[in-house]
Amino acid sequence: MTGTAPHEAEMRQLETRAQESMRRRKMLVHTLQVAVLVVTLGGWELAGRLGWIDPFFFSTPSLIAAQIWQWLTEGTSQGPLWVQVLVTLEETSLGFLIGAVGGVVAGIALGRNKLLADVFSIYIKIANSIPRVVLGSVFIIALGLGMASKVALAVVMVFFVVFANAFQGVREADRNLIANAHILGATNRDVTLTVVLPAAMSWILASLHVSFGFALVGAVVGEFLGSKQGIGLLISTAQGAFNAAGVFAAMIVLAVVALGAEFILTQVENKLLKWRPPQFSDAGH
Repeated sequence: MTGTAPHEAEMRQLETRAQESMRRRKMLVHTLQVAVLVVTLGGWELAGRLGWIDPFFFSTPSLIAAQIWQWLTEGTSQGPLWVQVLVTLEETSLGFLIGAVGGVVAGIALGRNKLLADVFSIYIKIANSIPRVVLGSVFIIALGLGMASKVALAVVMVFFVVFANAFQGVREADRNLIANAHILGATNRDVTLTVVLPAAMSWILASLHVSFGFALVGAVVGEFLGSKQGIGLLISTAQGAFNAAGVFAAMIVLAVVALGAEFILTQVENKLLKWRPPQFSDAGH
């Protein structure tokens, strides 16, 4: 008993030092991130003011900030900025949800059924090879300038990413676990829900981080090709007016939306994968 207390105290000290080291490293990372941003924006602004670059074509951070402030206070030519953001976000969210669900269902179905995979694989490859801009034009002709054409393009952008990861995740499932489940009397449905789906969950969630960005790209490209509202229309309007600050300002708004979505998806992933052991990078090394 006498040797236990010193050992516990030593372990607590080691844990405290490790936590302190992680905090210092995290602070260092944040400091360097801010420094990179300040140097980049400062250099950009300085280059514009000194005439090294032409602000008409490349704009400057001060002009971009002024453009965003104008949109926030006075609105855009299409209406309030928050309305444009909500329109694009609604199109992106609908496309993301439909594409993700469709990709997961199709990936699991084809991953579990080799005959289906052999039959439909060629068609999936053909569909995936079609340029998305061409599909965007087709959707606008078929579905009009409203939300449906943008959602359809976002669905296509998301579907193939999620499908590929879900399909591969199913194929990587432990065959011994599947065989043992069948031996114990589990049906194919039970095996899919209790063995295969959890095994593929890491693959699926990893694809969601990327696919939301693709959904956002699909919605914006659709708006750029033809729409009545949305951030893509802001970019198209600014481009038509040779307003470089407007183009960059719309890009920053898109980046903020994408980062917010990434944060939410990360939180959801952490909730769903609490069972996962800490990764090497999570330990602060």
